[in-house]
Parts: sequence; structure tokens; C-alpha cells
Amino acid sequence: MSSEAEQNKTLVRRLFEARGKLDMDALDKMLAPHFLSHTTRVLPGQPLDREGYKRTTLEYHAAFSNTSFMFEEQVAEADKVVSRISGRATHDRKEFLGVAPTGRETPYNAIFIHRIEGGKIAEERSSGTVGQALMEQRLEQERIERERIEQELGVARSIQRASLPEEVPTLEGWHINPIYQPAREVGGDFYDFHLLPEGRLGFVVGDATGKGVPAALVMSTTCGMLQLAAQALDSSSPGEVLERVNETLLARIPLNVFVTCFYAILTPRGLA
Repeated sequence: MSSEAEQNKTLVRRLFEARGKLDMDALDKMLAPHFLSHTTRVLPGQPLDREGYKRTTLEYHAAFSNTSFMFEEQVAEADKVVSRISGRATHDRKEFLGVAPTGRETPYNAIFIHRIEGGKIAEERSSGTVGQALMEQRLEQERIERERIEQELGVARSIQRASLPEEVPTLEGWHINPIYQPAREVGGDFYDFHLLPEGRLGFVVGDATGKGVPAALVMSTTCGMLQLAAQALDSSSPGEVLERVNETLLARIPLNVFVTCFYAILTPRGLA
């Protein structure tokens, strides 16, 4: 084998050593001014030039620790060096390619093709299992997130069902037929009935901002407060009931959350 081929193989090994140690000065000296990397295509919007290649290296090291690699085989001919590499890295620092850190050590295999020009690396191409491993991790994280959301929705539905009245009261002279259909799986919409003295019936229709468990909790809290206020102020007007609940609720929910309510009192036929 010619000395030039050996030098080219050594140059490629030095490139990976510089990347492993994050020696950006050494990396910069080994890359040709017109260097082109097809490897950086894995990062959306990343330029293919030397600056993009260096940024990719920095982003990789910002996401992975304990990175190691081994040259399994190298073949050099003319201005090309083909390297088969295996290695390991732990994704435990920050998000990479949309994948959150897992803390797991991931093995990888890759084949790199480098073109050497004037003693510097002018071009890099690669194919390996890193992208596949990250895609599998992303799918796993999406599955876990879907399960978490489904669990949250299940809890919210339980809270919502427990907060809504089980039976519709009857009142002489009135036909009451509630229809409840939230815009999504779980919302902050609610209604309730309050049995009041003298056969009167209080009813409320409302909506708490947001969706899911937070909205369901605010909805449940509001329903409970309205029930207590209606019983305590049984001779009061709907406005007084809402005012009492508003004062109490305001101190217990975040500033960016609010509840809209309509409250009325129905009297049976014949009651003045």
C-alpha cells in the first residue's frame, strides 16, 4: 500500500479523534476550505459546509456523553478512504433530532467515505444506525406520551362525570332536558341543579377555561362552591350567589384561568 493511502487513513482517524475530544482547532485544520459534508443532512436546515459540520459536532457532544468508537476496517484507494466504525454513546444531556435524553447507552455502526484533497478532507458521506436508533427512541417517547395523555384524559373524564348531576329534577310547569356534548374528549363545560326551599330549583351552566385535568378540576371546584353558596344563601338572588363564589374562587385559581357562568332560579307553577 502506498504511503499516500496510509497518510489518508491516518488523517481520517485523526479526524474522529478530534471529534471525540471536541478539539475544534484540530478539526478546523483538517477540513478543506471547500469541505462538503452529506452527514449534516440529518439536522434540518443545517448547511453542508465546514461550519455546518462543526456545529453538528458541537450539537452532538452537547447531547451525548461517554462517546467511544473503534475502526473495524479501513480501505484507501486513490483519494478515497472507506472506514467501517462501531461505537457507543449515552444520550443523557439534551435533546437531539427532536429526541429527548433517555440516559441509555446506544451502540451504533456506520460506514464513512472521505475524499482527501491536498492533505485535507474535502468531502464526507456516511450511512449508519444512529439515525435509526434515534427514530426508535422518538417513537417510543411518542408512545409513552400518548399513554400519558390517555391516562390524563381518563382521570379528567372521571372527575367530570363525578361533578355532573346523576338525575334531572322535576319541577311543575317546567320541562328540563339537559344535553351535554363537550367540544373535545374532556372540557371545562358543566351544569348542575340546586334544590332550594319552597320547591324552587337553581340551575347553573358554565365553562372553565382549558381542557383536560386542569379544566376538570376547576369545573369540579366551581360546582362544589356553587352548591354550598346556593344552600347558604337560599333566599338570595342568583347574582349574590355568583358574587360569593367569584370572591372565593378568585383566590384559589391561577390568574390566567377563569370561569363563565349562567345561574338562574326556577319557581314551580303557581308559586308567586
